[in-house]
Amino acid sequence: MNFFEHQEKARKQSRWIILAFLGVALLIVLAVDLLVLAVVGIAPQLTSVGAANAPSLFASLAHPEFWAANATTLLATSAGTGGLIGLASLGKIASLRGGGGKVARDMGATLVTPDTRDPLRRRLYNVVEEISLASGTPVPEVYVMENEPGINAFAAGYSPADAAVAVTQGTLEKLNRSELQGVIAHEFSHIFNGDMRINIRMMGVIFGIMVIALVGRKFLSASRYRVSSSRDNNGGGIIAIGAALMIVGYIGLFFARWMKSALSRQREYLADASAVQFTRDPLGISGALKKIAAYNHSSYLKNDAEEVSHMLFGSGYRSLMFATHPPLEKRIERLERGFSPHEIEQLAKTLQAQERREHIQAQKAEEEQARKKSGKTKKGFFDVQSMIDDIGNPDIERILAASVLAASIPESLNNSAHSLEWAPEVLFYCLLDKDERVRDRQLMAVVEEMGDISEKKLTHLYTTNGAPDPDQRLPLLEMSFPTLKRRPISDIEKILRTVDRMAAADNQVDSFEYLLSRLIRQYLRDAHVPNRAQVNGKKQLKDSVQQLSVVVSVLAAHGVDRQTAQGLQDAQKAFRSGMETAGIRHTNLTFNDSWQSELDGALDQLRKLTARDKEKLVQALSNTVLSDQKVVTSEQEMLRVICALVYVPLPIFHTLEQSTDKTTKKIPKKASAKKTK
Repeated sequence: MNFFEHQEKARKQSRWIILAFLGVALLIVLAVDLLVLAVVGIAPQLTSVGAANAPSLFASLAHPEFWAANATTLLATSAGTGGLIGLASLGKIASLRGGGGKVARDMGATLVTPDTRDPLRRRLYNVVEEISLASGTPVPEVYVMENEPGINAFAAGYSPADAAVAVTQGTLEKLNRSELQGVIAHEFSHIFNGDMRINIRMMGVIFGIMVIALVGRKFLSASRYRVSSSRDNNGGGIIAIGAALMIVGYIGLFFARWMKSALSRQREYLADASAVQFTRDPLGISGALKKIAAYNHSSYLKNDAEEVSHMLFGSGYRSLMFATHPPLEKRIERLERGFSPHEIEQLAKTLQAQERREHIQAQKAEEEQARKKSGKTKKGFFDVQSMIDDIGNPDIERILAASVLAASIPESLNNSAHSLEWAPEVLFYCLLDKDERVRDRQLMAVVEEMGDISEKKLTHLYTTNGAPDPDQRLPLLEMSFPTLKRRPISDIEKILRTVDRMAAADNQVDSFEYLLSRLIRQYLRDAHVPNRAQVNGKKQLKDSVQQLSVVVSVLAAHGVDRQTAQGLQDAQKAFRSGMETAGIRHTNLTFNDSWQSELDGALDQLRKLTARDKEKLVQALSNTVLSDQKVVTSEQEMLRVICALVYVPLPIFHTLEQSTDKTTKKIPKKASAKKTK
């Protein structure tokens, strides 16, 4: 099952949750209606006619007159109960609109900053950053639950831009790097597969169903106090009502927990399998699971884990009937053929560190870096379907390539990207032009929007590191993102204005710079208003032909001289290749004066495609790039940015044929391509 199938399944599961929630809520409403009917309609009459006539009284329930007489009461009760459940669920979901970081902080987790000096936290941040860069997603916020000695973790958020990954202190201390990588890869699969949004909605659903039980508990507590402090003859009846509400609420909670556990168990198997595809190392994640078992189910949390139990890597508390996770032995058996439970007993006695795999990975990374420096970079032609299969599942080669890329970034840039004070300037640095006159106008825009101190920092970065390397622009953005979104919203607005002005400083907008500025805006917007991010929609590609034509045209025209017959011919060939891949016979390259506004509108539409149709979109864009049988750096990054703008995280490229020409042609605002028949 690839990225797009996971997304589609997540969407169907989300609908299933809503339907199941409505079903359970309806049962609760009916139960409360019957309870109120018994108290209001039957109990007073039973008192007056006596117990001997009770059978005839209950038989009157079948008469329409009885229901008509109590219709107003039933309607009011149904509306009140349904409204209470719905408002409680929506209120809980609204309280989590801050995204994954809010969930982590509510669990008592502490933010891990990129400049941390703690070696264990530094290792954790490096692993998260490597998998983020390899998979083409912004680096999520990283948290540690300091007071939890067990081995556990979770991912939360509405979208990759506001995601947070949290691990326990025990995870840092008890797992080696390979095992930690397996756990983080497992959590990243939840980010990619749409499980996070489902998890947050599930928290709201559970709370909405549980609220009836909470009301009954409060009612019962208040009634007991009233009875004990007075001689109220109705006290017994009030206590009975409170107890009945509690029973109804907990019956609803029974079904809600069953729904949660049934949904969660299967997704854990899928996440385990995805983690193996991430790392190509089943021993990593299975080793973490073995250690949980060897430490006597050490995944249990000290804090109340009821709300987040379905989000955790391992079981958060002991539960036999409503276990949210499959048994550890079964999870390990799916990862390791021939696994024997006796291995856990042996591990419990030894628990010795396994450093060999980590040493081999480091050695491979050094060899890859040495080959890159000596000009012996691996060459080859990448397969589109293989790349699509790797979306959400970057293999070990991509992770190693990300490690090499991260290591190639100058230390001053790396430190600045992780610094709260310097992160905006790293962003601006990625947009600096090689032309000195254009660069001067960009620096002036920085002075006017951000102040002269920001301009001096930016000048220092340029003087120290030279012009930005095209290979490093997108990774630098992804690395600086966690720090950028911690700045106040007023700073974010100034940064976005500065980015727009820098992109248009020469009246010629580099298409990559333009799209990069839009990606920055989207990342920061999703981080500050996470619940508005719409990762997938219901639209189909066949109904978005014009929008597809605009995006494919921009990608086809990127990096070619459209003022020459040969350049225009190459662009037309690339355009037709992409459109035919999507199954659309559209012969005219669409590229005119208003390409920027048209591109914005097209991306807004394509963002709403179904997951399946986004897969077709990625195939079309990839074949547009591959029409000339070679891919240069600017084309790779252009493709990755466009895909990121429609919420498809494209993995880092590691086997592309490299070209010495890493420049990106400028697209004049007033230039327009002639349509060819």
